[in-house]
Amino acid sequence: MQSFPLLSVMAFFPLLGIPVILLLPQSKASYAKWLGLVFTLPSLALGVVLYGSYNRELAGVFDPASFQFIERVPWIKTFNIEYFVGIDGLSVMMVLLTVLLCTLCMVASFSIKQSPKGYFSLFLLLETGMLGVFISLDFVLFYVFWEVMLLPMYFLIGVWGGPRRVYAAIKFFLYTLLGSVLMLVAMLAFYYQAEPHTFDLIRLIQSDFSGVTFDMFGRVWDFSRVMFLLLFIGFAVKVPIFPFHTWLPDAHVEAPTAISVILAGVLLKMGTYGLMRISYPILPESAIWFSGALAVLALINIVYGALCAMAQQDLKKMVAYSSISHMGFVLLGMSALTETGMNGAILQMFNHGTITAMLFLLVGVVYERAHHRNIDGFGGLAANMPVYAAFTGFAWFAALGLPSLSSFISELMCLLGAFNAYRTITIISASGILLGAAYMLWSYQRIFLGPLNERYRGLADISTREVLSLIPLAAIVILVGIYPMPVISLMQASSRALVNLTTLGV
Repeated sequence: MQSFPLLSVMAFFPLLGIPVILLLPQSKASYAKWLGLVFTLPSLALGVVLYGSYNRELAGVFDPASFQFIERVPWIKTFNIEYFVGIDGLSVMMVLLTVLLCTLCMVASFSIKQSPKGYFSLFLLLETGMLGVFISLDFVLFYVFWEVMLLPMYFLIGVWGGPRRVYAAIKFFLYTLLGSVLMLVAMLAFYYQAEPHTFDLIRLIQSDFSGVTFDMFGRVWDFSRVMFLLLFIGFAVKVPIFPFHTWLPDAHVEAPTAISVILAGVLLKMGTYGLMRISYPILPESAIWFSGALAVLALINIVYGALCAMAQQDLKKMVAYSSISHMGFVLLGMSALTETGMNGAILQMFNHGTITAMLFLLVGVVYERAHHRNIDGFGGLAANMPVYAAFTGFAWFAALGLPSLSSFISELMCLLGAFNAYRTITIISASGILLGAAYMLWSYQRIFLGPLNERYRGLADISTREVLSLIPLAAIVILVGIYPMPVISLMQASSRALVNLTTLGV
């Protein structure tokens, strides 16, 4: 299996569907949704093969021999740029999450009527861009996929979004492009500082940038710390970390349902993945230097995001702010630089992706029927939509960290990992769980309980297609919550290697 180009086929197969969809006659445009699904399913099937074939004992992170499914060919020889892809425990979770959510989002997008050929073609391009980010081991290749992902997301929000879609799309694009420019500067600096000049992430990790300085603006700067800050801002925009978060609520509110799922489920994880894949292993001393500040930012994300969620009247915006809060636990686990904390951070990335996907899919269900998302505008929907109320209740409890559901174990691991390193911050951060329960239960009470709002007596309950897009996610939430070891075993060796590399230099 290692000789088969599994990662390339998985990443690029969706592109084959784009010309097929675009060549559809206009009278057959409605078939685009089925073609989109057909060209997404093989990547999901290869994801299942990947899960079964992945060697859980190899560490990855900095040893080229321990990356798996490697494909490596020269690309631009003049600058030592290669097509170099592979996965380890840091990326395998994100690859599996991406192929799963893209398939479910294809199903959830069947209700798209406006220009379906354009929508599903751009979605397939988006899937390739996201998968490429998670499998790239060459910095230029990573950057190319990172930028490729921007284009379809801009149009998917700007064309198929809500009333303020153009504003939200431009804001998303500009914020992300700012981060990309800073990342580009760091990438060029690494290339010229490394000996020999290279964009190979593994060789950059093996290079020593400690003690390197440079002159600019009349003073001497520490190379490692400046590069870490440039990369941090670039990745912080994507997470998003306060104060670079303001694009997220606008983008979520205006984006179509499936695109909101991808935004929260996959794109937010690219920021924390970038820190783990690039910033921490290449610049370990700066990662330690910045760890206290990251813990503080994690606390701000957790508490501020939860308080903002509690203040929202728009259901989708509430879920968007809850994502900011829950991603704070990922940052907290990373800041501790402990194996437990890092495992918790990676697991929280995966768990949050599945849970928030359920939340946004459920918001889309009620919006398609009622044509608004005002929490106080509903009331008593459980009487009229009992199956929908049951699924929503399950997702709400999963999001607030109910024991035996997946987010409980990952948030617990983040708190356990950070407790000894940042005890006060960790104790205050735990209040985010209480705040999460408050805004989730309060919103559920206003939407589903009490007397039925007569305006919505005729609303249809959740459909079979909508249930099918939720069941796989609900099953994962339960299984990981009850027995997380099959998932933890995928990442454990790599997270241990990353912590050792960062803290011990080995």
